[in-house]
Amino acid sequence: MSSMSRNKAIAVFLAFAFAYFLSALIRAITATIAPTLVAEFQLQSADLGLLAGGYFLGFAAMQLPLGKWLDSHGPRKVELLFLAAALGGCLAFSQADGFVGLLFARILCGIGVCACLMAALTGYRRWFAPEQLMRANSWMLMVGAFGMVASTLPVQWLLPVIGWRGIFLVLAALMLISMALIAWQVPAWEAPATAAGANAPAQGYAEVWRNPYFRALAPLGFVNYGGLVAMQTLWAGPWMTKVAGYTPAQAASGLFWLNVAMLLAYWLWGLANPWLARNGHTAEKMIRRWVPVSFVMLAILIIAGPALSVSAAVVFALYCVASTVAALAQPAVGMAFPAGLAGRALSAYNLVIFAGVFAVQWGLGLLLDVLKAQGLPEVQAFQVAFAAFGGASVLAYLVACRAKTP
Repeated sequence: MSSMSRNKAIAVFLAFAFAYFLSALIRAITATIAPTLVAEFQLQSADLGLLAGGYFLGFAAMQLPLGKWLDSHGPRKVELLFLAAALGGCLAFSQADGFVGLLFARILCGIGVCACLMAALTGYRRWFAPEQLMRANSWMLMVGAFGMVASTLPVQWLLPVIGWRGIFLVLAALMLISMALIAWQVPAWEAPATAAGANAPAQGYAEVWRNPYFRALAPLGFVNYGGLVAMQTLWAGPWMTKVAGYTPAQAASGLFWLNVAMLLAYWLWGLANPWLARNGHTAEKMIRRWVPVSFVMLAILIIAGPALSVSAAVVFALYCVASTVAALAQPAVGMAFPAGLAGRALSAYNLVIFAGVFAVQWGLGLLLDVLKAQGLPEVQAFQVAFAAFGGASVLAYLVACRAKTP
């Protein structure tokens, strides 16, 4: 750690981590409560995709101003402001009486939690030693996987007890606790001129967008990493129920173990990253070597289709775990820029990722409806839609293979 004691660094990490846990839980909860919402509000596939994607629409819309505000005002002030919006979004969702109300609340939730990871990574870029940045990033993603796990079976168990409205009221209360922890533990921010030096970059994104390294990794973030999150938070559940024939309870169990596998993967990445960095295994090398494994898993899932049956959750989990290597691109992008530009670089890349999540979530829903309207059986419609996504993923990977460490 570079500018704070070990104990303080742990306290800061835990404060940020709890907020990110809630962010991931809220992000993924639609996959578990989807059958309930579909039945109660008579939602179509495109409606469900838009509802889940609304979170990412709000999230992505705030990334560019977020980066500037983080560099100028620091993680504590900015995250507290946004978490207040997330609190309002949870309360609004709990009171919604139709699709429009649900969509508005999801967008507000997405806006409210948009700083949860970027605020943490911007602070870590300033406060933590370089060799610890990749570990801190991986373990933040591990905490996010905890949130994903909490969004599956625990939510499924709570649904008949307090209902989906009650669950969102509980989330609102937890959001208040998170805000208190951040206000208590996260340090104040130094003025940008002091932190970044006399040669601090101008307040803007031109330098980020023009950077060849950023541009080479952007398609990977949009399609591969964005697609991973889209599958994990929405389309894995419908695939299990519509293609593999799972019951809603079996799908929730499958999602639970999928997210446990993701949690373990990010934990292992966190343990391994310092060793990998010391031994020359850069993010670019790891991405080139391991992303193709995810293509193999996705191909097995698509080609086997209903024949996988009970194994569908296992193959989906292997696809998601193999895709986690794409997450290494995000901290690599942050380290490719000066500290005074880190907030904007990280937020710009996050914008790319979550724009991709929205595009894949809604785009797959639209494509599924079109294919079914053309007379294609539902199972085959899912296979064709997922194959189209797989093709786009391969193209994005080929672009990322051109990235060279700055």
